[in-house]
Amino acid sequence: MKVIVIGGGAAGLMAAVTAARDNRVTVLERAPRVGRKLAVTGNGRCNLTNLNMGVEHYHGEDPEFVIPALRRFGVGDTLELFRRMGLITVAEASGRVYPHSDQAGSVVDVLRLQAADLGVELRCEFFAHEIRPENGGFRVMSDTEELFADRVIVAAGGAAGGNVGGSEAGYTLLARLGHTRTRLYPSLVQLRTDNSFTRPLKGVRADGRVEIISRGRTVAAGEGEIQFTDYGISGPAVFDVSRAAVTAGECSARLDLLRDVGLSELTDMLRARLESSLTAENLLTGTVHNKIGRTVVTRLGYPLAMPVAKLTEEDIGRVARAVKSTELKVTGSMGMNGAQVTAGGIRTGEVDPETMESRLAPGLFICGEVLDVDGDCGGYNLQWAWSSGRLAGRLGGV
Repeated sequence: MKVIVIGGGAAGLMAAVTAARDNRVTVLERAPRVGRKLAVTGNGRCNLTNLNMGVEHYHGEDPEFVIPALRRFGVGDTLELFRRMGLITVAEASGRVYPHSDQAGSVVDVLRLQAADLGVELRCEFFAHEIRPENGGFRVMSDTEELFADRVIVAAGGAAGGNVGGSEAGYTLLARLGHTRTRLYPSLVQLRTDNSFTRPLKGVRADGRVEIISRGRTVAAGEGEIQFTDYGISGPAVFDVSRAAVTAGECSARLDLLRDVGLSELTDMLRARLESSLTAENLLTGTVHNKIGRTVVTRLGYPLAMPVAKLTEEDIGRVARAVKSTELKVTGSMGMNGAQVTAGGIRTGEVDPETMESRLAPGLFICGEVLDVDGDCGGYNLQWAWSSGRLAGRLGGV
């Protein structure tokens, strides 16, 4: 059969190399080259999966939609397939898996070479704007050309990361076939906050904890690296909670800047400095980054030159509580262009989870980020791309 894959990203390339074992496959990619977004993922390192896999790491109207694909082609299957393609991987203690080369380009290259070896035709700068059912197959049309295929796989990606190829083109294509989508949100994205605290800390990183507080309760929490910027906060811990922050409406981010030390222990450590000759500028030296220490003290209204000996027990308690619980109002995010992943997409109820085949247009398969599936930070979104792309590439077969 002739198979057209629309989209040359992670899911599309996986679908293509799967389908190409028994079919003639053409990949249509809007960008000048395939794998453009994949090549920059994970800050160019490509966190391609996670050993701690589970449905609890996925979101959407129906998170359990991912179960059949993850069961049919899980983490072990993924790593074995990439190993056969020639990719050596390493796993960190957190469960995150990276190419041994530490280069996302290695992942793109082994997929591209595998596609070439299987005879997949890669056609870049092809802007498909319509898929029309015809004679038991489909006609895929651009402004200048029409291609016929017996089966079509849509792996057009999401709206996130417009500077590396993200767009709403896939949703538009599928809408013309009757598919609908949920509301779209940026996910795994930097957060804008009240920056009176973060601006002086631009470029500083802390190993901490972030909680998103909405209507008086914690709706999400993440731990790990927090990065301070002139507009707010970023880093893996922030990405973990960004989806909740973006969808919660009015909310705040509560930061614990010393997550491995309890409040009472920190208070005792600072209390022991009351009889020292230190100034307030150095009260937190040795506990947190010096810039964080100075910013916390200044924010509480203490002059940096003030002798620590003039502080009271109550003052020490205030400083310790600020380190363990600084709350910043969230004012927004860096939007879709700044996001790594799109939350929301084509409704999964319109797709068969056992095959990725459209329930509205038989013979059409949908996979990857264009669907209403998004994962946590840590390789979960790429595993969804591999699993759903592999399943779609089987074209309904085993």
